[in-house]
Amino acid sequence: MAKVKSSFFCQNCGAQSGKWIGKCPSCNEWNTYVEEIVQKTDDTRTSGFGSRSTQRAPKPLRLDEITAGEEHRIPIYDQELSRVLGGGLVPGSLVLFGGEPGIGKSTLMLQLATNLKGLKVLYVSGEESEQQIRMRAERIGIKNTDCFILTETNTQNIFQQTALIEPQLMIIDSIQTLHTAHIESSPGSVSQVRECAAEMMRYAKESNVPVFLIGHITKEGSLAGPKVLEHMVDTVLQFEGDQNHVYRLLRTTKNRFGSTNELGIYEMQGSGLREVSNPSEILITTRDEPVSGVAIAVLLEGLRPMLIETQALVSSAAYGTPQRSSTGFDLRRLSMLLAVLEKRCGFRLGAKDVFLNIAGGLKVEDPGIDLAVVCAVLSSNADLPIPSGVCFAGEVGLSGEIRPVNRIEIRIAEAEKLGFKEIYISKYHKGLKAGNYAIKLNMVGKMEDVFAGLFG
Repeated sequence: MAKVKSSFFCQNCGAQSGKWIGKCPSCNEWNTYVEEIVQKTDDTRTSGFGSRSTQRAPKPLRLDEITAGEEHRIPIYDQELSRVLGGGLVPGSLVLFGGEPGIGKSTLMLQLATNLKGLKVLYVSGEESEQQIRMRAERIGIKNTDCFILTETNTQNIFQQTALIEPQLMIIDSIQTLHTAHIESSPGSVSQVRECAAEMMRYAKESNVPVFLIGHITKEGSLAGPKVLEHMVDTVLQFEGDQNHVYRLLRTTKNRFGSTNELGIYEMQGSGLREVSNPSEILITTRDEPVSGVAIAVLLEGLRPMLIETQALVSSAAYGTPQRSSTGFDLRRLSMLLAVLEKRCGFRLGAKDVFLNIAGGLKVEDPGIDLAVVCAVLSSNADLPIPSGVCFAGEVGLSGEIRPVNRIEIRIAEAEKLGFKEIYISKYHKGLKAGNYAIKLNMVGKMEDVFAGLFG
């Protein structure tokens, strides 16, 4: 007979304790320990992929004795998702897919399931009925007739169905709704989420079937459940966006099979999520006449170049203390750039309000946007619009110099492809030949040179 005991788990990080404590020693959060009943299963259990049957201990091998097999990826139709994953689905991989409620997680996963022609997909839902999923599938367009829908939350029953269907891809919506008979706690608790994820990981590795786990997020924006959940999976995807806007951003915070710097962009429509192959079409506003305080920056998100609109507003401070506000850009870095303009370039901005906005709802961390931010501020301060067809790519140092940025050739090629006539870059780029490009390269070294070139 199995032994039953109770233990205390931190609902924030998943740390375990034999007694209740007020402050978690692992994550330093207060009042997060909750008592849960834990059933210790028999080690000789052999049923399902959640078993802990005894296996032969692996033999250690030298590195040169290990056979290096060729990496095979399953191609998927969604180019944005494929780019973020690193070029397709890796067999046997476990992917955690998180996002806010209503952001479009289930829609994107159902689009993936219904558009993979020639692959047998099992979509397991613990939150919706078969009729609800069928209505959504009809709205986005059913293309894969080998997509099976299963409404089940017990992992043992799920594994029984996988043995009959033998899917080539499985999607779980969501991991917080599953429960296993090996743990006597409620679904969504720390121990249940951890054990169910461990069973899905064993299934993925033993059957070589890729598994997507849709996960909820907390009010702070992090993935719900124990922190160990993110360490167990191979890839962690984050679906971001504002429900008041139609655009969604897909980022990866962990990827064992590719880069973590890639970005996918979608547009929410009535027929589902549309891939945005050219991000500049949503990040640059078309205007009839030039407006002061607007500068176009060429930045990189991973290996993907894009042009983004930087908007600034400089006005006289109505109160004693001037305001500094930034949306999508680091406020501390904005204060540093304003201090450089004040100290090195002689622009008196200390008594003025400065507001900065990055169009499209993006949060930019690329230092190559510094030059565009400074030019937008100077344009608004002088109330002089920047000429159309001009873009910027450069980092601003504390001494007022324009520093070079990485992958400048890709940035220049993207600006040239979108029809821009001039681009301001650092003159310290080595090996860059202006004759190789149709766009005019303005090589500058200081902010004074940029201001003289733009406004005379």
